[in-house]
Parts: sequence; structure tokens; C-alpha cells
Amino acid sequence: MRMVDCIEKKVNKEELTSEEIKFVVDGFVSGEIPDYQMSALMMAIVLNDMNEREAADLTLSMMHSGDTVDLSDLPGIKVDKHSSGGVGDTTTLVVAPLVAACGGTVAKMSGRGLAFSGGTIDKLESVPGVNPGQTIERFKEIVRKIGVCVIGQTGNLVPADKKMYALRDVTGTVQSVPLIAASIMSKKLAAGSDAIVLDVKTGSGAFMKTVEDSKLLAELMVKMGKHLKREIVAVVTDMNQPLGLSVGNALEFREAVQLLSGQLPAGDPLLEVCLLLSTHMLLLSKLAKTEEEARALLEKAIENGSGLEKLRLMIHELGGDESYLTLEGMDSLCKVKRLVPVTAKESGYVVGMQAELIGRAAQVLGAGRATKEDVIDPAVGLVMQKRVGDKIEKDEAFCTLYVNDEKNLEDAISTMYEAVHIGAKPDHVPPMVYGVIR
Repeated sequence: MRMVDCIEKKVNKEELTSEEIKFVVDGFVSGEIPDYQMSALMMAIVLNDMNEREAADLTLSMMHSGDTVDLSDLPGIKVDKHSSGGVGDTTTLVVAPLVAACGGTVAKMSGRGLAFSGGTIDKLESVPGVNPGQTIERFKEIVRKIGVCVIGQTGNLVPADKKMYALRDVTGTVQSVPLIAASIMSKKLAAGSDAIVLDVKTGSGAFMKTVEDSKLLAELMVKMGKHLKREIVAVVTDMNQPLGLSVGNALEFREAVQLLSGQLPAGDPLLEVCLLLSTHMLLLSKLAKTEEEARALLEKAIENGSGLEKLRLMIHELGGDESYLTLEGMDSLCKVKRLVPVTAKESGYVVGMQAELIGRAAQVLGAGRATKEDVIDPAVGLVMQKRVGDKIEKDEAFCTLYVNDEKNLEDAISTMYEAVHIGAKPDHVPPMVYGVIR
């Protein structure tokens, strides 16, 4: 078998066999297949696509390119949630403990943030003492004890994805639906869960900019689930504005605690998306028969405090100081030297936002990384006071910046003015959820 033959097949719009795909992935990870040949094949995939069987085979080969986690000795159906990234997206810190409070088993590995997209591990580390770098044995011990644990990605998990993504990033081959799907699914499968709820973001603050592309990605991953013998549900949600009002690590953690404390009003976008994702996690876990039954269980877990208690227990098991898991405690983690309101220059309505720019404003204040080596300030970021469609008066604040280092303050302010558009009352406000694909 030769790599050049695999390249030529895909150039000629032919299917690659399972054996050929395994040959490609194994050879690339071992170094026998050079970067230039892998680049040529990925460009051919960008141009000529892959079918769902090929994408599933690519996922399996990538999954088995390194370590995998065996969760079979844990009780129940292990259910995971993956978000394709966004701004103000603190859903993991809500849905994982909520589902566990309803009897679910959530064993989740999460990543760190880079650029404008926040990472769950960084948010966890905003609580003093939290150590997300647990061994697999300790990870499973925590799940067995309390039903939920979120840790950082460990070991040699899916090295094929690391190598392929680094190459895609510099060869113009990032925007391929099957390559994106295989990247996401290989990591989820390697982490050992039985069922997965995918939150596929769409819009200015998302990887996929259009609803059509987001639905294509969601549909492919759901179809791949059949080939991979996993139950998959995908939810397509909006990321043209931040999901929550807070953007920043401790700020987002505080909003998660506010939600689990019953402080967010019915209809709040973060609350509604968290309840929707959690509902499908309970359905996949066979802990509820209908969406109505699942939602009632989740609302009860917020009302009686059991969801917040699961989050507190998880923080304790990860070595963190759970005394911060109160509204007053979270306020203390969000204390900064200066609060800077950004005010409207005219009266009108918020007609649109660019979520990516809002994320970048928080990043330059120190809430995110430009490179993997950058150090995050957990307290800084911003809190929005307005959403798309809201009325606003001249000189009224549409957001407040949380600032410690003023070096990039003017940059953050100008970025926010670029990100938030004010005009006449909009005829249409985009929905928060575009569809559920089963």
C-alpha cells in the first residue's frame, strides 16, 4: 500500500477503504508518511469530501492512535457533552453536576482556552486549589463516588489529531466538515463515554459561521455515531452573541453558581441551553422517558440545590476550596482593581454583536491566551448588560470591564465598540437554538 495511491484515489473522488485510512493515520503518527503527503491528502478531502463511513473510519483510526480510557467498570450509561467552543459558554460547569444530581454518570475530559474561546479547565482553576490534572484512576474514583468529574485531557490521547490539526492550521485545510467531525469525535470516543450530546455553535463567535455549515457538521457526527456504535444527539445553538452574560474565567464560574442557585430568570439563554443539553443527556442515560420529564428533574435539582451540591463536591474532590461555592464566595474571586463601564454613544437598540470580538476584548484584558504559554488572570473579563434586541439609552452601559492590568484597556474598550452595534429596533432577533438532530 502506498500513500500516493491513497492521495490519487481521493483526488479522483473515490472512497478510501477502512484499511487505507488506517494505513494513512498509523503512517503519519509514526513519521513514515511525511507532512507534505498528508497535506496533499487533506486538501483532496477538503475539495472532494468524505462520506459518513470514511469519516467514521478516520475517527476510529485517530482514536486508536494513542491511549484510550476504559470507563466500562463505572456504573450506568456514561454520558458526555461537547461544545464546539464559544464565548460566555460555561455550560459544562452547569450540565455536568445537574445531570449527576439526577442520577447520571458524567466522566468528562475538557481542554484549555486559546484565543477568544474560553476553556473549562481554566474556569475550574479560578477556584483556589483545584487540580484538574488527575490520574485516570483518581478520575474514575471521583466519578464512582459522586457521579461526576471533569479533568484536563491526560496522557497520549489521540496524537493523530494533534499532528493533523497542527498541519491543517498552516495548510488551509481547517474548514473541512469530515476532518472537523473526526477531530471532535476521536477525542470524545477516546475518553470512553457511551453517549454524547454535541453542542454545535454557529455564528460570529463559532468555528462554523453559518447555520447551514453547522447543521452539516451536526448531521454528519450523528450519522457517524451509528457506524461507531455510540448514541449521539446534536444541538445547534447560536454564537452571534455570548451565551452567558459573563466572559472570563471566575466571572463565568460565578454565573454557573448563580444558575445552580436559582438566580437566573426563566427564559435566560444560558439557563435554557443548559437545560436543553442536560435534558438530552438524561434521555441518552435512560433516566427520563420524555423531554418534559427530564426537564422537571433538572428544574428540581436547581430548586433543591442538589445540582450546586454536586459541583461543590466535585471541587472538593479536585482539591479546591469549596467554601467559595457561594454567591458571596464567587464575588470575592471576581474582585479586580477597577470596573470600567462601556457606554452607548447613542440611543437605540442593540441590533447585533460580534461574539468573537467580545471574546477578544476579554482576552486582551488577561482572561484568555494568545499562545499556550500565556498566563491567565482568572478574575478579569467583562459582564454584558445588554443582549441583541434590547433597548439602550445614550450613555447607558452595555457592558462592564473587569480590569487589573490597564495596559490593554483602551484596546478592550475600542474592541467592544466595534463588537456591539446599535441602531433602529431590529425586525428579527436570531433564536438561541436552531435545531436538535437525533
